[in-house]
Amino acid sequence: MARESYAAQKAKIEKEISKLQKKAQTLQEKRRKPVIASIIRSMREYQITPEEILEAFGKPAGRRSATARKAPAARPKTTVAPKYRHPDTGETWSGRGKPPRWLANAEAKGAKRESFLIQA
Repeated sequence: MARESYAAQKAKIEKEISKLQKKAQTLQEKRRKPVIASIIRSMREYQITPEEILEAFGKPAGRRSATARKAPAARPKTTVAPKYRHPDTGETWSGRGKPPRWLANAEAKGAKRESFLIQA
């Protein structure tokens, strides 16, 4: 008996995986249908609207999404008070990130960064 090549073995395994995934999907669909029917029965019995369900999940009634979970809320950006000010133009910089051109040009001409500090 000749040995199977790696590619042939891999193809055989992938085919089996595909078959099993389809079986799992069919099983899940089969089990979900009665649960969905039960939920709909309960909604009708208690006169619950789909919008109320969306609100219970924290979604506005007008918008629907594929997932019922909320995405993590992004932290609101806070503004940082300016730390440096250009004496002539009044432009400011917080001291975070890349220095602005006016400050870089002044430093290139020999000025010290501390001379642009805003006094509290």
